[in-house]
This record gives sequence, C-alpha cells and structure tokens, in this order.
Amino acid sequence: MNFAILAGIAVCWTDRKQSPSRLLREVSKILEKLLNAIQNSPLTRKLSAFVALSENELAVLERLHKRRRSFVAGRDLVHQGQSKQAAYILAAGWACSYKTQPDGSRQIVDFQIPGDFLGLRSVLLHMSDHSIEPIVDIQAAEVLAGDLLGAFARTPRLATAILWAASRDEAMVVEHLVGLGRRDADERMAHFLLELGARLALVGMGSKGGYACPLTQYHLADALGLSAVHVNRVLRKLREDKLVTFRDGHVTFDNYDRLVALAQFDPTYLDHIGPILK
Repeated sequence: MNFAILAGIAVCWTDRKQSPSRLLREVSKILEKLLNAIQNSPLTRKLSAFVALSENELAVLERLHKRRRSFVAGRDLVHQGQSKQAAYILAAGWACSYKTQPDGSRQIVDFQIPGDFLGLRSVLLHMSDHSIEPIVDIQAAEVLAGDLLGAFARTPRLATAILWAASRDEAMVVEHLVGLGRRDADERMAHFLLELGARLALVGMGSKGGYACPLTQYHLADALGLSAVHVNRVLRKLREDKLVTFRDGHVTFDNYDRLVALAQFDPTYLDHIGPILK
C-alpha cells in the first residue's frame, strides 16, 4: 500500500469527530481508489490480455508496487555482470536493455515501456546478462526476489500471467532476430515501429494513428543493426512514400495498412487476442 493511501487512512482514523460508520465509508473510498489505480495501471492492462485478475490478485499486484523509485535518463539502473539484482516494474517512462561489446559498441536488445518488467530474469540468475538504461526519466517499482516469489506462491494465476508476459517478451526477441537476419532495412524499420505501436496500444498509450516516442535515431540504429545515417535515410524514404512519419518525438502512421503490408507484420506473436484465463 503506497504512502498516500496510508496517510489518507491515518487522517480518517485520527479524526475523532467522525462516527464509526462514516469512518468506515471513508476508508472504503480510499481502498476503492487504491483498487481503481492498480486496475488502470499499465501492468494490469498488459496482464489483462492474458488473465482477468481478481480483486485479491490486484491487491497482491499493488503490493509489488510499494517501493516506487525514480531514475534519471542515461544512468544505468542494472549493469551487465551485476549480481544480487532486484527486478523493477516500469510505471512511467521508457528504458532499453542492451549488451556492450568489448570494443565499446552496444546492441539494444529491446525497449521497455510502462507495464514492462525490467531485469526480471536477473532475479533468478546469479548475474545479470545485460544492462538497463532509462531513455528518459522514469518511475519504477523495485521488486525483490522474496516479494516476487511470495506473490507467486499466494496467487498462482498472477504467476502464470507474469510467465505469459515473459514468454511474450521472448517471442519478441525471436521476431527481432528474424528482422536482423532476414528483413531489409525498410521492412525492419516498419516492423519495429508497428510492433511498438501494438505494445503501446495494449497499455493505452498508442493507436493505429500513432504514438509518442522518445527514441533517437541512435537508439534505432543500435536496436536495428543499422548506422544512424542509414536510419535517417530509411525514415525519410518511409515518410516520402507516405507510410509513416517519425518527427519531433511522435510516430504518425500515414497509411497503416500499407505499412503492415510492407513489413508483413503479423501481430499474432504478441498474443493480444484476449484473456485465456477468466
């Protein structure tokens, strides 16, 4: 339970002028507000694509958000090779997972948006196999291994939903490998922008019209295996072909269907069909 909720309950409790029945109503309102907040959180929206969460499961999920922290852009919160690492639930902002090569270059493995876990597998492994960098200032809830395992033990359906989320992330990595190996630069960029749009739409932050996007051309280059100059050229071509425009921190789908056809984008691997578990 977060500090604001506790403070509200404390105020109600210390107000001696209130009758017990009114006090109960006020506390109920506060708890209802808490439940509504977690119901509308990006992580709940995301997991709801797999399972319809009960009030008990939502309460457990809310407790996983109790250690809210802020991190500044550009400063890693997880380092490659780091041990004894907590996981994080990204509540606001964007981050990226990447691996550094001996020559100092890096490959961005994926981008994280609100509702995603950061460093989930690092909780179970002895050492983190990648670094995580906030792209903008972010807010994230720190989740310790004991808290996560305790939540899994109390709510198996929630554990299954988080396993689904991890499996979907793995499916995205597979799709990215296919893109790097088999798609040309135009198709690769189109597929990437469409995938981001679908992910953001799931958590209420995007649509077939487009979405806000803080990524630079250097981020795109490190993720798609292209040079920054090549990224600029590809984006210009897609814009001139009236397919998609990426400008001033916003992606606009000028012709969504044609872009899907170019990328041969099939979102089945994202598994956004609807809850499997009721």
